[in-house]
Amino acid sequence: MPRILVIHKSLTAFVCGLIGFLPFIGLVPGLYALFCWAHIRSRYPDEWNPASAYLSWGALLALIGLLGSALIVAVAILTYS
Repeated sequence: MPRILVIHKSLTAFVCGLIGFLPFIGLVPGLYALFCWAHIRSRYPDEWNPASAYLSWGALLALIGLLGSALIVAVAILTYS
C-alpha cells in the first residue's frame, strides 16, 4: 500500500472515531475505525506514518464510544430487569 493510502486510511479512522465516540449512533463508524487501526498496524508495523497520531486518537475515541454504548446497554438491562 502506498504511503498516501496509509495516511488517507489513518485520517478516515480518525473521522470515524470521532463519529464513533457518540453512543449508539457511532457503532458502525467506531467498528470501522478499529478495523482501520488494526489493518494499518498489522500490515505496516515499522513504516513511518505521519498521521499515526490521528490513527491512534481515532481508535481510542472509537473504543471509548463502543465501551460507552455497551455500558449504557448493560445499565438499561440491569435497571429494567
